[in-house]
Amino acid sequence: MSIQEIQAEIIDEFSMFDDWMQRYEFIIDLGKSLPLIEEQYKTEDNIIQGCQSKVWVHGELADDKIVFTADSDAILTKGIIAILIRVFSNQNPADILDANTDFIDEIGLKEHLSPTRANGLVSMIKQIKMYALAYSQK
Repeated sequence: MSIQEIQAEIIDEFSMFDDWMQRYEFIIDLGKSLPLIEEQYKTEDNIIQGCQSKVWVHGELADDKIVFTADSDAILTKGIIAILIRVFSNQNPADILDANTDFIDEIGLKEHLSPTRANGLVSMIKQIKMYALAYSQK
């Protein structure tokens, strides 16, 4: 499935909810289903800088696609990184670099986060794109 198709799927899922309390619950549930990062990758090098809570992201290249794993010590943040992992994991580096993240605005996520969480979201995307950039040059 392409990045755009996954983003469209997420927009559809969020449109099913009437209010933001339901959407927050959905995000938290997504976090619970996040494939956990291995303990060996929970290092300072993999912590997202600029996040209010601790978020670890690790990416490995397999068959020209980057497979991301992540974790967070906060339930909402874990859900947010789960959404990003769903969109960008198992995609090739060039597609990740070319992808826009307009779907975040379409589901209204950024405007419903505190300023520090919104900054953290931007930092998560930046880190995922940095992995893509690094792997695209190999």
